[in-house]
Amino acid sequence: MDADIVELAESLFDEATGVNERRLLVLAGDRAAGYDILESLLDSLPVAITATTLVGPDNRLRCEHLPQANASDLLGTTRDVIALDTHDGLRPNALGKVVGAVDGGGLLVLLTPPLEDWPDRGGEFDESLAVPPFSVADVTGRFRRRLVETVRAHRGIGIVDLESESIADDGLTNPAPRCTGEQQSSLEAPTNARFPDETYEACLTGDQVDAVAAFESLLEGTETTEATEATKTIEAARSDRPRAVILEADRGRGKSSAAGLAAGAMAAAGLDVLVTAPRSRNAAEIFDRARELCGTLPDVDAAVDTARRLETAVGGRIRFLEPTDAVTHLATADVVIVDEAAALPVAMLESLLEADNVAFATTIHGYEGAGRGFSVRFRDRLAESDHAVAERTLVEPIRYAAGDPVEVWAFRALLLDARPPVESLVENATPESVEYRTLEPDDLLADEHLLREVFGLLVLAHYRTEPNDLARLLDAPNLEARALVHHGAGDTDDSDGGRVVSVALLAREGNLLPETRTMMYEGGRVRGNMLPDVLTSQLRDESAGEPAGLRVVRIATHHAVRSRGLGSRLLECIREEFSSETSDVSGGDRDRRSRETVDWLGTGFGATPDLLEFWRENGYRTVHVSTTRNDASGEYSALMLAPTTESGADVHDRHADWFARRFPALCTDALSDLDPDVARGLLRSVDDAPAPPLELSDHDWRVVAGAAYGPGLFDVDPGPFRRLVVRYFVENPPDIDLTDREERLLVLRALQGRDVSTVAERLEYHSTGQCMRALGTALRPLVDRYGGDAALEERDRFADE
Repeated sequence: MDADIVELAESLFDEATGVNERRLLVLAGDRAAGYDILESLLDSLPVAITATTLVGPDNRLRCEHLPQANASDLLGTTRDVIALDTHDGLRPNALGKVVGAVDGGGLLVLLTPPLEDWPDRGGEFDESLAVPPFSVADVTGRFRRRLVETVRAHRGIGIVDLESESIADDGLTNPAPRCTGEQQSSLEAPTNARFPDETYEACLTGDQVDAVAAFESLLEGTETTEATEATKTIEAARSDRPRAVILEADRGRGKSSAAGLAAGAMAAAGLDVLVTAPRSRNAAEIFDRARELCGTLPDVDAAVDTARRLETAVGGRIRFLEPTDAVTHLATADVVIVDEAAALPVAMLESLLEADNVAFATTIHGYEGAGRGFSVRFRDRLAESDHAVAERTLVEPIRYAAGDPVEVWAFRALLLDARPPVESLVENATPESVEYRTLEPDDLLADEHLLREVFGLLVLAHYRTEPNDLARLLDAPNLEARALVHHGAGDTDDSDGGRVVSVALLAREGNLLPETRTMMYEGGRVRGNMLPDVLTSQLRDESAGEPAGLRVVRIATHHAVRSRGLGSRLLECIREEFSSETSDVSGGDRDRRSRETVDWLGTGFGATPDLLEFWRENGYRTVHVSTTRNDASGEYSALMLAPTTESGADVHDRHADWFARRFPALCTDALSDLDPDVARGLLRSVDDAPAPPLELSDHDWRVVAGAAYGPGLFDVDPGPFRRLVVRYFVENPPDIDLTDREERLLVLRALQGRDVSTVAERLEYHSTGQCMRALGTALRPLVDRYGGDAALEERDRFADE
């Protein structure tokens, strides 16, 4: 039998090599038997041991070994054979990264338990889904069940049953031979190309040629030094209009290589190219291709060459900076290149768009998670900008042939290409036309169309939705999903469940045992309880984890029907359901009752003015803001609560009070660089009732009123001013009508204590004197409204003069 399996592996490998595709071989059954077969087939295949990787818990072969947790090390690399051992569990992210690293003509081998038993075999990843108070016994195996179904259904996948010693499916597709190599030999540089010919000669497809040529548009906004003859002459034709290039592609299409060739050509012409990406390893391909190109051009060899920096002999350079650092160095670069852009938050992309000449290269369906915030929300922002945009989509695969069956299988198994409904089916949806629906995991598993729509919308909700999230949606006991569905003109209740137009992913938190709460308070970490964890460990509230809560992890509305109130309608339905044990769930779950009323609803997100306003309008109130910026989003994170019971209100009220009391001190310390509009939004989202009352002594009022109406100075005692400004923003009285500029002045000068010259420059006051007078003017209506007798006497004393 072993010989038959080895022969099958050889046949799959030969077939893959002949048509530049990949094949998958599943060895299902006893682990030791699987490794015996694996060693035999590796000995028989014409593959160097250096081109082979084992991904699993043990280093049992002579080749490179990685645990599943380190599968990211394969990104940007290719292997001829990769074996993935799943007997101790499977991380969906690891599977995606492994698939993406198998080269054309290569073989992926999965070592699995018997396929009939695999769905019920847990592992380390399942343990990560067992969020307290749930246990690993509550984690289901729906993701693995669906994975097994796809393995059995797709072409190009050989299956060996080691238990019965039989070949269940040989996986051979018997494809017709393909012609290769002709396209590459015919590639030529575009007419009047400004990059050197060697740049285009290094391209492997026509798509790459078009992509590299698009980068030439960025030269219109640059000034260059005189370059060598080999780099042609890139004229200094500076344009006042900023320019942007967009490259989109699936994995394996050569977008990063195209960006690297363009970067190399620019550095060879003396330009300064700034590269950024979620991680430095994501940009490795750019530096590799740039280095290779510079090596083919005379007199421009790299003088300094590292993984994060390359300098040329003609004064050009390519350097890598993390996104948050890159934002502060945009002005120093001639061209900025952002790789894996879809894995960055939209807010970060908007900041990078401040560059005059910028390129965004992104994976459409990424193995690491590529939210469509880029392709939908960021494109809206790009359309509103002044940038002249050149767009290219790379379709032709480079590492393997088009239609590769392993890629087709991976896209289906991991829902990498999941999409929301087409616009025409949902364009008439309104809050009045939709139904509220509970999305049970079993229903999602049974309805592939529904699952794809839901997951496609969740991808829209976040800048980085990963294969792991699909498993969480199907298997995690603490997660629930709710949706609004719309029936279009062609849909009927009997034949169709409707189209998903808005979806929310909810996580149960809190309801923790006393010993768990004590462990958190003493520094221990508890998975999946973000809000109780922060309130307990950071804010020193040991009882915060006792009430039961429901956190809105993600919420997304179809881009075709945004700004119609559908997201707010969904949050309203969720609140109605979980605020009362007798609340009905309509639509397909009319007879279902809420499993359990919760004490609070909550959320946490990178704070922006628009998001703060959205959640405030839906009844959520600020209780905390992080004191460090999120590494990926570059934003400070806000935590908000909407209590639904008296117990939840107790937690909310004390934290709202604490937040309002400590916020002024934070503004002069950890939050000294907080955007003033975010500060305004945070304070406006604090519930007025539990926030601390304004307590100023008569002397405090004389100091404040004297600065507002007389010769007093803010710097003498900033404390009373800060308490007054906090009360104003929290209460947001309708009878005070300050301008946005005046409110920003209150934040920058009164709360954050910024130097008056800095504030004057930022808010465009003509002088520091005008800025100080404007501060007094902004404070006057606050004194009039809140001031006691001492304040009014001080006011009247100077107002009469």
